[in-house]
Amino acid sequence: MPTFDIVSEVDKQEVKNAVDQVNKEVLTRFDFKGSDARVEQAEYQLIMFADDEFKLEQVSDILMAKLTKRNVDVRCLDKGKVEKISGNKVKQVVTVKTGLETELAKKIIKYIKESKLKVQASIQGDVVRITGAKKDVLQETIQLIKKSIDNFPLQFQNFRD
Repeated sequence: MPTFDIVSEVDKQEVKNAVDQVNKEVLTRFDFKGSDARVEQAEYQLIMFADDEFKLEQVSDILMAKLTKRNVDVRCLDKGKVEKISGNKVKQVVTVKTGLETELAKKIIKYIKESKLKVQASIQGDVVRITGAKKDVLQETIQLIKKSIDNFPLQFQNFRD
């Protein structure tokens, strides 16, 4: 039976490359001269540091632009609140969300059941596996999900006959 998986993944190497580019640009830009603006990465967690909130916002804009250029969907970023460290210095934690949360997976399954398409959907960890009798029905399912869920980046993988 034909199947495919609905996943949400981010290329960690591309995120690392984007962070490196941001740090290089911040070092060379005149408006950041003498400031302590930078981005650090720990797995799927990015920590932005700056001298004040205005510069933090600029670093954030640069980061979004670099991630977009490297084909990392910025909808998967979850920005934390801005925290003051010492003096005027501030930091902000940005989490890169990977995998489907259970709530979103249940929402996907609900859309599929409401559509009355002849497919079976099951949650397998952070992946939703769709099984159907025909390829055409699976392709209709992909189109339905693309239309229904537009606030979170999804990929469709392992399409098998």
